[in-house]
Amino acid sequence: MDDLEQLQEILREDPAPTPTPRHIRPELIMGILAGVLAVAFLVLLVMCMPYFSAGKNEDPQALRRPEPPLLLAEPEAQTDSTESSEPAEEETTPPTIPPEANPYGRLHFQYNRSNYLYCTEQPSYAGVDVSAFQGDIDWQKVKDSGISFAMLRLGYRGWGKKGTLVEDEYIQKNLEKTEAVGLPIGAYFFSQATSIQEVDEEIEFMLKILGDYTLSLPIVLDWEIPGGAENPRTANMDPRTLTEMQKHFCQEMEKKGFEPMIYFNWTQSSNLLYLSELEDYAFWLALYQDRMVYPWHVEMWQYTQSGTVPGIQGPVDINVYMPKLYKQ
Repeated sequence: MDDLEQLQEILREDPAPTPTPRHIRPELIMGILAGVLAVAFLVLLVMCMPYFSAGKNEDPQALRRPEPPLLLAEPEAQTDSTESSEPAEEETTPPTIPPEANPYGRLHFQYNRSNYLYCTEQPSYAGVDVSAFQGDIDWQKVKDSGISFAMLRLGYRGWGKKGTLVEDEYIQKNLEKTEAVGLPIGAYFFSQATSIQEVDEEIEFMLKILGDYTLSLPIVLDWEIPGGAENPRTANMDPRTLTEMQKHFCQEMEKKGFEPMIYFNWTQSSNLLYLSELEDYAFWLALYQDRMVYPWHVEMWQYTQSGTVPGIQGPVDINVYMPKLYKQ
């Protein structure tokens, strides 16, 4: 028997085993799926952290939602639109006399060399309003950039049911450092008050924080409904109550030697305030564009919430202040 025949005989007696197909173990598949789900959950958790933290400390300013920019068309003549938004059960007759008309046109505001908006029709000043969201600020750089004043947040009332009063984390630093560089300041408190009694609580809280510091500019009860909060305590506010609260705040602050001011956006001024009853006090408008089309006279205009200012990291609110040259 030759070699080839011997090999064939061996293969017939001991054939090669048939390969067994390999199967992936179910435990391995489940482990991979669990790992993928865990990674996805962690990514989702990180993305949602800002919302969790805002809900935890109930800082309403963290949930502020700006109005979209308006079309740059001059508004038609109109009367106070609060009448149409009045609840059916409101018995008080809305005022029929509109507030003082805005004397400025769309082109009466221009950018200066520092890229801050100013009024061409009267003396005006560029300023910022800041809170803990801006963190540590180099106020000397801010001042050197052409900023003439700052509105500092003293604190806030939480938007939840308890309405806890909280001091702004950076207010003491900001008070100390603006004074050190000689930058004039005003102040505001982000209010979630629902009654005159709560306004008085906020006034007392504000004065305690201010201590002996002097304000060169107005003090403001910055009352807003936080758009991203779930069931905020201010959701059912009516125009009569809010107008009386703002009037009370201004009267009390005047008695204490401060210059009060009232902050609002276009929607709030139309639906939640009787502006003609508040004209004894300065108005501060939030309208994020660089053409003035608001129909009523204002002394301060917050024209952007995403401004860039040397010395401040990240976006910041920038304002132009046009104080009245005389008081009636």
